[in-house]
Amino acid sequence: MFSKEESRQLRQLFWTSFGKSFPRKWILYDTKIKGMSFKFHFDTKHAMVSIDLEDDLENRINIWEKLEALKTILKDDYLPLAIFEEEYYLENGKEISRIYVPLEQKVSIHNKNTWQDVMVFLNDTMSKFESFFEDYRDVITP
Repeated sequence: MFSKEESRQLRQLFWTSFGKSFPRKWILYDTKIKGMSFKFHFDTKHAMVSIDLEDDLENRINIWEKLEALKTILKDDYLPLAIFEEEYYLENGKEISRIYVPLEQKVSIHNKNTWQDVMVFLNDTMSKFESFFEDYRDVITP
């Protein structure tokens, strides 16, 4: 079992190591589309990469419909395992819309033996999400 401080240090070390192993500037929040962001997630149970829509409902629906229209392209050409959830609830109860790809293997940010697999997964998956976004930005932009 790890203390809060040990857990915080491990998380910090992971993300620092990831940045050094795969040095590049990710789009993340810089989509130029209000409420749309790309996210990495890695905790004690799983890892995933996602596109999150967190704006007001009207804008969320507008962007979601455009992403839904591109669903076949995203799954066929970029990320066949992408999961679309129009109503996704965060741990804090907030409702968002999310497209995500989970890492299928059991991993933990507390287990350094899983870090390399997670880093490769995060890099490859986010690169594909970003390629899709760059290729279809004009279609997605409101």
